[in-house]
Amino acid sequence: MNLLILGGTRFLGRHLVDSARARGHEVTLFNRGRTNPDLFPQAHTIRGDREKDLNQLDGRTWDAVIDTCGYFPRIVRMSSEALKKSAGSYVFISSISVYADFSKLGIHENDAVGILGDETIEEITGESYGPLKALCEQAVRDVFDARALIVRPGLIVGPHDPTDRFTYWPVRVARGGEVLAPVGPDGFTQVIDVRDLSDFIIHLIEEKVAGTFNATGLPAALTFGELLETCKQVSGSEATLRWAPAEFLAQNKVAPWNDLPAWLPDDGEDAGFAHVDVSRAIAAGLTFRPLAETVRDTLDWAATRPADHEWCAGLKPERERELLKLM
Repeated sequence: MNLLILGGTRFLGRHLVDSARARGHEVTLFNRGRTNPDLFPQAHTIRGDREKDLNQLDGRTWDAVIDTCGYFPRIVRMSSEALKKSAGSYVFISSISVYADFSKLGIHENDAVGILGDETIEEITGESYGPLKALCEQAVRDVFDARALIVRPGLIVGPHDPTDRFTYWPVRVARGGEVLAPVGPDGFTQVIDVRDLSDFIIHLIEEKVAGTFNATGLPAALTFGELLETCKQVSGSEATLRWAPAEFLAQNKVAPWNDLPAWLPDDGEDAGFAHVDVSRAIAAGLTFRPLAETVRDTLDWAATRPADHEWCAGLKPERERELLKLM
């Protein structure tokens, strides 16, 4: 197959390139060249901005286009319309953040998505991100109809993750000592290795599958206890896990997701966070590698980063020490 990837050099994009090429497919990249511009010297790359340079894609055809970096419906619609006649299908990478109600356990692809009062907004916030992605999905469906494939990942983890929302835990546990952990070992989280997600997307394209798929880990299958114990085993760490009660975390303004990554309270409006239904994706071919492999490869990659890497998520060491003294 001949694939066009919009983006293709950052996290999911780079792994999609690896997955496609490993299966013998030809890949063309279209991006601005701002992130890892020399990552794939053997791949055909077209430099351009999708707001004004889509005409550079004229005159070529692709079996599918994968949109890894669409956030605003106006721009996604422009891309869809520009490629309507030249791409066999349009694969839009969305997010489970599109759903309107995360208090529900077992969120399914048919559940309601968030709505914006002003659909012309082009500012990404915690409130607008999901509804904007939902509008982007609709733009793709409007143009490609039955040739549209929408993939809604959850928390994507693994090597080259720029967010640190998973990497924090393997690295922190490997460092040893007392580790502040959220609430208790029986709380759930739900993640997907970026390589499993990439392989699944390429598989769907190969099978000419259309429709919408949630794509994250198995629901209510991974506890924080299992996650952190796996981090200990893989790294050989003798870290001590200190489980902080929810009341303590709230009183000390420890923010879920940011200060303690990959964790949200398992009640109230976030109760469904680790219970998203992925049965449709599994039936279509989604598979999962062992957690230990994800942890090991994430640690190996993290070790290649500069010693002064500025973390995007997780407690700073001094803040963690302060909290541990209060427990």
